[in-house]
Amino acid sequence: MSEKYLVVGLSDSRSPVFDPQTLREIAACRVFAGGERHRAIVGHLLPHASRWITIAPPMSDVMRQLDEAGGRVVVFTSGDPLFYGFGATLQKHFPDASCRFVPAFSSLQTLAHRLKLPYQSMRFASLTGRSWQELDRLLIEGAGLIGVLTDRRKTPAAIARRLLEYGYGGYSLLVGEALGGPEERVTELSPADAADALFHDLNCVILRGGPSRERFYGIADSLFEGLPGRPDMITKMPLRLATLSRLNLVNCSHFWDIGFCTGSVSIEARLQFPGLEISAFEKRPECEGIFERNARRFGAPGVRVVMGDVLKQEFDKHTGPDGRVDAVFIGGHGGQLEAIFDIAAERLSSGGRIVVNAVRTDTLERFHARARHHALRLPDDLAITPGRHNPITIAAAVQE
Repeated sequence: MSEKYLVVGLSDSRSPVFDPQTLREIAACRVFAGGERHRAIVGHLLPHASRWITIAPPMSDVMRQLDEAGGRVVVFTSGDPLFYGFGATLQKHFPDASCRFVPAFSSLQTLAHRLKLPYQSMRFASLTGRSWQELDRLLIEGAGLIGVLTDRRKTPAAIARRLLEYGYGGYSLLVGEALGGPEERVTELSPADAADALFHDLNCVILRGGPSRERFYGIADSLFEGLPGRPDMITKMPLRLATLSRLNLVNCSHFWDIGFCTGSVSIEARLQFPGLEISAFEKRPECEGIFERNARRFGAPGVRVVMGDVLKQEFDKHTGPDGRVDAVFIGGHGGQLEAIFDIAAERLSSGGRIVVNAVRTDTLERFHARARHHALRLPDDLAITPGRHNPITIAAAVQE
């Protein structure tokens, strides 16, 4: 029995070439799906009186039409259907449906071949309808060759501006436009040249090179911009690294930094654990600009900054798909330790941790009491005296 869905990848060539079996299956089908661009490419191959389902938002309507279509459906998509493509979307919505895939080169494969560029070491990031997270991670990790799928907002120019903003100007942008079509163009640009350039809507980018910036493991306190007149308002470097260890971020996906001040904890965490989703909260307006300048200084893009009264935030917007957070650092609480602890504990994942750095004994006692209230495990406290400053106790509470 033939598969329910035949998923066929296309380039932008107006003269697509298919193997004989695929041509026979197209000729025998009566229901087709794809974008309008795909229809313009293959329309001359479709049988008379066939039906076309346009793949465009809202996707729920597309999936309903595909589900209700009688018989077999041939789906046309760009490039390789299983490389950030519609094939994966189809499998997600119809996990029990049988599919056959006929791939074409992905746009990034095509661009690499145009450039005669071996790409076995290339890392990949898709910005198509997505956040900057994947690309930011690869930049922080210092990947030397990054293939990037773009969209109409996260264009090559927008990518170039992000590189410049966070100090990753050591990359060059290899841009492929309308690959396989009559308007095809391949160019190599510096971030400065690409930042204000215009590009064809159909494009992809390979970033080549790498950051020339210095990497840190434990950023010196003096390198951070601090609060004016309050140089001690920063989590000192030895405490910062010990705090990250207590948070056990190596096993985390989502982290909250509550009361970020200069942003030192979030920025250090971002650089050491670039796959981490970080939300940083602060109520003092002047801290927002300080954080952004420090993030740019150290090349730490992608931390979500949330300003305002922490107790009035919509925390469920800052959790994983399961509504959970894996680690919470309470760096400042403004006398609201119990209320903040409760918010964190109610959303803490199994094995997740809440950590506080306590200068005063009563803060430590209140933290311990709230942890017991929520039946969280209390590992031994860790006391550190940074330089000539007062002793600070790093306390953790763990969700079993």
